[in-house]
Amino acid sequence: MSEKKDYYGKAKSEMRLSERIVAAIPGFHGYKEKELRRDSDKLLRNHIYLKLSQAKNNMKEVFQKLSDRRMFDVLNDMDRLMAKFDRVTEKVNHASYGYAGFFDVLKVGEDDLDNMIAFDNQLVDEVDKIVEEVNAFKAEIGKQAFDKTKQMTQSLTETVDAFEEAFDKRGEVILGVS
Repeated sequence: MSEKKDYYGKAKSEMRLSERIVAAIPGFHGYKEKELRRDSDKLLRNHIYLKLSQAKNNMKEVFQKLSDRRMFDVLNDMDRLMAKFDRVTEKVNHASYGYAGFFDVLKVGEDDLDNMIAFDNQLVDEVDKIVEEVNAFKAEIGKQAFDKTKQMTQSLTETVDAFEEAFDKRGEVILGVS
C-alpha cells in the first residue's frame, strides 16, 4: 500500500504563531504559501528518492549474488538495469522544486505547485511497484531460485522505464502545460 501523505497540510498546520502572523501580511501571504508548497513537494520527493535508493541497494545485492553464481546470461541486462537505477534515482534527487525565473515567460503559480504535489504523490504508487518487484526478485534469489531471473530482470527494467517516463513529464506539470 502506498504511503501518500499530505505534506502541505501538515506543514501549514505546524506553522508557528510568528509565521502565521507574518503570513497574514498582504503580499507575503502568497509567497509563504508557495514556499510551503515547494517545501512539501521537496519532502515528498525526498521520500520517493529514499525508497528508490533502498530498492537500488537491494538490486546491488541481487547483482552481486548473480555475479557470484556466474550467471553471465543476465549480467549484461542487470548492469544496464543498475545504470538505469542510478540515473533515475539521481533524476529524482536533483529535480526542480517548482521555481520559475523572474523573467521567464511561464510563471509557476500555486495551482501549478498543487498539481506538482499531486503528481509526485502519484509517483509514490509507481515507486511502490518498483520496491515490490525488487523485493520479490531479491526473495527469489535468496531462495536460490534462478529460473525466472531473465524474466524478472526484463520486467523490472520495464517498470523502471515506466517510472522514468512518468517522472520526465513532471516539468510539464510544474509549468501547467500538461
